[in-house]
Amino acid sequence: MRQWLLFLSLLTVVPVMAQSAATDSLTTDSVAVTAKKEGLLKRANNKLVKRYYKSKYDSNYVVRPPQRWLLKPGFNLSGTSIHAKGTVNDFWSKYHLRTKLNTTVSLEVDYCDLAISLSLNPAKLSGKYDDYEFAFEYHGNKFSIDLDYQRATSLKGDINFGNIDRLEEGALKMKVFNLTAYYTFNHRKFSFPAAFYQNYRQLHSAGSWLLGMNFQSGCIRTTQELKERNPKAPDVHIDAVHVGVGGGYGYNLVAGKRSQWLFHLSLLPTIVVYNHNRLTANGDTHHAKRMRINMILNERAAVVYHFNDISFAGASLMMSNSIFDDKSVIINQNKWLARAFVGVRL
Repeated sequence: MRQWLLFLSLLTVVPVMAQSAATDSLTTDSVAVTAKKEGLLKRANNKLVKRYYKSKYDSNYVVRPPQRWLLKPGFNLSGTSIHAKGTVNDFWSKYHLRTKLNTTVSLEVDYCDLAISLSLNPAKLSGKYDDYEFAFEYHGNKFSIDLDYQRATSLKGDINFGNIDRLEEGALKMKVFNLTAYYTFNHRKFSFPAAFYQNYRQLHSAGSWLLGMNFQSGCIRTTQELKERNPKAPDVHIDAVHVGVGGGYGYNLVAGKRSQWLFHLSLLPTIVVYNHNRLTANGDTHHAKRMRINMILNERAAVVYHFNDISFAGASLMMSNSIFDDKSVIINQNKWLARAFVGVRL
């Protein structure tokens, strides 16, 4: 009887011991996995922080703020206008067209140069804005890139084209893609990010020559809605591709006893070295002649005021102006983006 009791006792104790051992093993594995993840995150963060504070600027002119976090709410406004006049096939016309203004509010959160930004257009959320626009910017100490894509049907304005003297929304469909890339020669002392990102601080005034290129493509066509409004309106389709190269200059002016003020101004004109322009009207295609003036101008301006080491406010303006003139036709397209912002470093 005692042998059976001993045997039953062993049967009860062995599973409990096994379960306890399995639990201890599982706990140890979980701790090990957690520790490994924390180690990887810590190493990644250390590399990110090391990269953040490793600056290639001359520290007498440009420095990193000691704070790693940056919170920056903002207000953005952008628009496009097209002005054209001239004579094609003995037919004179004139246009002054503008898109609806794209108004957004944004919130940007940065950590060691890694940024997440959220933008909302109240008019689009309420169904009052149907255009689409995508913008991307990268401002480095040497290289900078501005990219913009716009798809719009809100072009409207005054025209002189046959029996049409006014265009309302929905009459034209426009698609435009623009890419600008530029190189900063004096990249040790002059900082684009200080003016447009505020992840650097310009301490003393400096300027730099710039080398840049432009790629621009787009198309404009009349819509079926225009034909329904005016059956005599022609079916027009315009395609354009331009590649430009050039150079310019940028300057950061610093003012104030503690370098509170930063004023930025830069101009980068490019000469179009290749273009492919085509006009199709009612099935009849015409290619543009060699142009007398064919340029794309890129202008940048910004002002930033630092209240103290952790808070600031400012505004910026970026513009791209295309000028095409072949004696008989003059076309001027303007694309602009204005921003106002405040920032807090943590």
